[in-house]
Amino acid sequence: MTWSSSVGLKITRKYNFFIWWNQFIFSNSKEEGSKYQFQIRKGMSAVLVIGLIAGVIVIILLIWFISTWNRLVRLEENVNKSWADIDTLLKQRYDMIPNLVNTVKGYATHEKEIFEQFALARQTAAGCLAQGDVKGLGAAEGTIASLMPRINMVAEQYPDLKANTSFVSLQKDIVAIENQISDRREFFNASATNWNAAIQMIPTSIVAGMKGAIRRDLFEVTDPVQREAVQVQF
Repeated sequence: MTWSSSVGLKITRKYNFFIWWNQFIFSNSKEEGSKYQFQIRKGMSAVLVIGLIAGVIVIILLIWFISTWNRLVRLEENVNKSWADIDTLLKQRYDMIPNLVNTVKGYATHEKEIFEQFALARQTAAGCLAQGDVKGLGAAEGTIASLMPRINMVAEQYPDLKANTSFVSLQKDIVAIENQISDRREFFNASATNWNAAIQMIPTSIVAGMKGAIRRDLFEVTDPVQREAVQVQF
């Protein structure tokens, strides 16, 4: 082998090594790049999955929140409407009671104590109704209920009063309103009970707290005299 051939062979070997080295480096770089891109795609996929899960949870919570809020609104509206019905009927009856008392008073002027008690009870009840004091109203209504039989007993002592058409008409109207109040009271107490239970239940209580919901007192007549229908004798 000549010197030139030997040199050429060495150059060729170095050149081939250089090419191999470049290919090796390029191959490793390409493989590392592929791994890096795979890791990036994998990370992005994980973030996307987490984001989708979080989005679904947020949507579910939002739907639950809106549904719960609307349910509380309906329950509260039932309570308010039923109380408004009672308010209207009680005001009508409070307007009739003075006329009834004045009619009886015209025949039984000596029953001053009964009339004064009746007037005070009516005034107290009307004040509680205006202030929305349900418990106080129940106590005042109990007093009125206990006095009504005494008014009727007074009327029994005066045949002319029993024959008075205005007196008889007022009695009938008051009894009719009493029956309506009794029905409305049952509906109000049922609505208030449902409302009170709903705002205390978890997790509904969370939404109720955000809404500023408060318990509603039941309308209960505290006097032992039954108020569902005042017994009026004709």
